[in-house]
Amino acid sequence: MPTIKLDRVHGDFGFAASDENGHTVNMDSSPESGGQNFGVRPMQMLLMGLAGCSAIDVIMILKKQKQNVEDYKMVVNGDREAGKEPSLWKNVTVEFHLYGDIDQDKANRAVDLSINKYCSVAATLALAGAEIKTQVFVHPVVKS
Repeated sequence: MPTIKLDRVHGDFGFAASDENGHTVNMDSSPESGGQNFGVRPMQMLLMGLAGCSAIDVIMILKKQKQNVEDYKMVVNGDREAGKEPSLWKNVTVEFHLYGDIDQDKANRAVDLSINKYCSVAATLALAGAEIKTQVFVHPVVKS
């Protein structure tokens, strides 16, 4: 079972969270809420987790299909519920930017499988009511 430890290390809301392997992430609240921008907001961390989870899935799927992924980038945006506590993610858009000799249909299918079948973070957000929309862009690699 994974174990996460959290220590307050900076001001009132600056925390360092670490896993059993010693990987550490800094978190904080916004300055408007009394934080000092020491680290990522916990709700932003969910979107980062979505990006990482889905990226692993997509690259694994494309590698199995013998697609040459030379580079990979993502942009994730989200809107939270207004005027509610807790304020959950309501709409999430994910742009997948894949670079290399990659078939567009295979890239689209890999993203669909990740978001709708394999990515546990996407499933968690969806069960909490978030609508996740995706866009897939395949870019050729320009050789100089």
